[in-house]
Amino acid sequence: MSEKIVVVITGCSSGIGLETAKYLRERFIKVYPTAREIADVERLKSEYGFENAMKLDVRKPDEISDVIESVLEQEGRIDVWFNNAGYGQMGAIEDLPTDALREQFETNLFGLHECTRQIVPVMRRQGFGKIIQHSSVLGLVSLPWRGAYNASKYAVEGLTDTLRLELDGSGIYPVLLNTGPIASRFRENAIKTLSRLDKNSSVHNDVYEKAIRGDSKSVPFKLEAKAVAAKVHLIIMSEKPAPRYYITSISYIFGYLKRILSTSLLDRMLLKV
Repeated sequence: MSEKIVVVITGCSSGIGLETAKYLRERFIKVYPTAREIADVERLKSEYGFENAMKLDVRKPDEISDVIESVLEQEGRIDVWFNNAGYGQMGAIEDLPTDALREQFETNLFGLHECTRQIVPVMRRQGFGKIIQHSSVLGLVSLPWRGAYNASKYAVEGLTDTLRLELDGSGIYPVLLNTGPIASRFRENAIKTLSRLDKNSSVHNDVYEKAIRGDSKSVPFKLEAKAVAAKVHLIIMSEKPAPRYYITSISYIFGYLKRILSTSLLDRMLLKV
């Protein structure tokens, strides 16, 4: 059995997942990074030296089982599971096809739930473990044109808050990450989803065109992905981690304002973001 802390991370093709895997490895933690596409898995191996990288599409329960079994066979345990996989979907609610909403939930919620559902029995047998759920500041407050993503992250919040109560006293700690704007390909990938919309007939077409051109408002308080990695490391090293961690100033600000402002006043502020 390895004496190192053993961590599995989903969604490591780029951005937060990749940077977290690299950050943890530098701190002598045994990391098993996963990615949905074989090409990304091969790149994790050849370009970044993660020989134990594995294919994992969180929408496929069999692949989740295969990863868990493989890691347990090699290490004997899984100390931490980081549900990081997810993506953004742009589009006003009235323009959003239901299939696009369904697909958003398949990855951001249902995939996260299936990973969680499969790892909990493993951690119960161990008597310990941490499950880190990647939520967002948009799981606390909503912004326009991001309804599908907002909804998926609100659902992650509800699922994890319930899980925390159900696992009380088990030695397993579910933890929420409320990240704000992080430098990654997230926005670029979200803009690509606009191809699913009938933009030309939408009253919001000017908003979509600005997003595509990249001349929308600059994003304040943006941090590098390493900021998330550092917080994940803090959670891993904590004997009893907190239920949630804010990352970026905007998460702290809106987390606080959500508690003290009326809905109408908060809406006015969010419309200016």
